Amino acid sequence: RIILQKVITDDLEALLDILPPPIRQPLCQQEDISELLEVVLDLGRPPEARFPQREVVLNPKEVSEQEIDYVASRVSSFGDDNRAGIERTLHRISAIRNRKGRIIGLTCRVGRAVFGTIKVIEDLVESGKSVLLLGRPGVGKTTMLREVARVLADDLKKRVIIVDTSNEIAGDGDIPHPAIGHARRMQVTTPTMQHAVMIEAVENHMPEVIVIDEIGTELEAQAARTIAERGVQLVGTAHGNTLENLMMNPTLADLIGGIQTVTLGDEEAKRRG
Repeated sequence: RIILQKVITDDLEALLDILPPPIRQPLCQQEDISELLEVVLDLGRPPEARFPQREVVLNPKEVSEQEIDYVASRVSSFGDDNRAGIERTLHRISAIRNRKGRIIGLTCRVGRAVFGTIKVIEDLVESGKSVLLLGRPGVGKTTMLREVARVLADDLKKRVIIVDTSNEIAGDGDIPHPAIGHARRMQVTTPTMQHAVMIEAVENHMPEVIVIDEIGTELEAQAARTIAERGVQLVGTAHGNTLENLMMNPTLADLIGGIQTVTLGDEEAKRRG
């Protein structure tokens, strides 16, 4: 039985500071605030806080345009993927816009660095083989990826480069969050360029390991395969609950070698049951 020693840092104060006082004050009074997952602000609806086991309305008063603007003005600028952050933290602020481009909803998600999360897969990561983490959104893939980068860079002294598309692995701002240790981080200007930055990282910076979050397009899957074929260890994540999900996804099937269709004769089909 493995006993995991987890140390969590979440910079929660920084997230609370961007919230308007009528929302922040009732949130601070929650006994389990340390377990906060996200705060949801939708124009014309009461603000909500989400915890692992419950959701709570923070104020019966509906969220106003001024309150949305209050938060948006206190975070970094939103990228093409409608995500922003708070300097030197791991928090993610995601925007919902109307057809004219105005922000009418915000999801303020708590980012946590959890040290000690990779004990379960440490032997796989240290083997030098490429690793793909699968799971639905919110299960902690990015958190584990961050810790993998730190362990490989600090404990195994490897040259690690993180390709960070939404600044979600190493946090917002130009100086990466301490949670990635000595790993280096390359930022991506727009999500559609992620595959190009993956290749650029290998060609320009001689990494032994590339760490990448959310491989989701055919070009990214091809880039991942190219990197692995050059002898560089790749540690990445993809959405999906099982290996079967990945096999049935024509875009990402390449990550596990691809699938070929073969036709069997009657005799061979019988022999194989």
